[in-house]
Amino acid sequence: MSRQTQAIIHADAIINNFSVLSSIAPDCDAMAVIKADAYGHGGVNVARLLRGRAKRFAVAIIEEALVLRDAGIVEPIVVLEGAHQPRECALAFQHNCILVMHTQQQLEWVRHCEPDQRPAIWLKVDTGMHRLGFAVDEIEHIVQAYHGILCEETVLATHLACADDEQSDATPEQLAAFSKVAAQFNFPVSIANSPATILWPQSRRGWNRLGVGLYGSQPVAGDVNIKPAMTLRSSVIALRTIPAGDSVGYGQAWTATRDSRIATVGIGYADGYPRHCPNGTPVIINGSKAELVGRVSMDMITIDVTDVPTVSIGDSVELWGENLSIDEVAAHAGTISYELMTRISARVPRIVRHR
Repeated sequence: MSRQTQAIIHADAIINNFSVLSSIAPDCDAMAVIKADAYGHGGVNVARLLRGRAKRFAVAIIEEALVLRDAGIVEPIVVLEGAHQPRECALAFQHNCILVMHTQQQLEWVRHCEPDQRPAIWLKVDTGMHRLGFAVDEIEHIVQAYHGILCEETVLATHLACADDEQSDATPEQLAAFSKVAAQFNFPVSIANSPATILWPQSRRGWNRLGVGLYGSQPVAGDVNIKPAMTLRSSVIALRTIPAGDSVGYGQAWTATRDSRIATVGIGYADGYPRHCPNGTPVIINGSKAELVGRVSMDMITIDVTDVPTVSIGDSVELWGENLSIDEVAAHAGTISYELMTRISARVPRIVRHR
């Protein structure tokens, strides 16, 4: 491998994070959410690491589940968006996938399956997110009308819109609405994502869905011992000294105010590093912070290493990870850690490391 642009996946961190988040609610079951290729960390990688720990996995769409099955993952998989086409109901049954139902059309597709070939289903309740799910005042009718396709695997689920805000008024309202619905039925429930697992004890019921916290982003402020699961790194491929007054990169978006040492690093927006990162976005090189200068290019960035001693071609540069929080980089980029994780492109190899 000539180009040293890599995403190092820290196996021990993923295992630690699942354990830490699960231990917050020891009386609940926890599933690992590995949609979007495990938030960019490699769905198969993460599923293999959590074998024997996570009782179930969750993905967004059936295609993601089939990739896991092809890789030999056997645990039940919850498909959070349910079926997009009728044929996916048969695939779900064939591959031991649980479909989350949020429309009557989906329920009709399942009802039209042969009785002994119906996939297990969950029911999604819209308590205020207003994205997917059956309205609170229609769920009783749905349960009655489709009682024949429900089974012992059926769970009532909802999603909290403001779980990462401890001061939110919306979350107690959603929890109250969902509790009222759930009290009418004898189904297990699923409410909490990573932030809710940490902040909202009332949401820790049944199946907790552990997503972004599993990958080491701090989903909320607080003393939770989760660790970065990805270190994105590259290396210096060129060095030059420019005089004060000269500019760097496309559009001459940064101009040196002093004689400056500029390092070119082999990563760009084609690798998933955000093009909209501004001047001053931090990186780590040789144990010191340096700053992005000039626009992010397709395959390269430039950083000011004037104050970093003894920088050489080939030196490793950390874009985020163990020494630089992905949340800090996301704040500079005006986005969230979820986006940074999931946008890392396929040309960046994921390398799983055990300590």
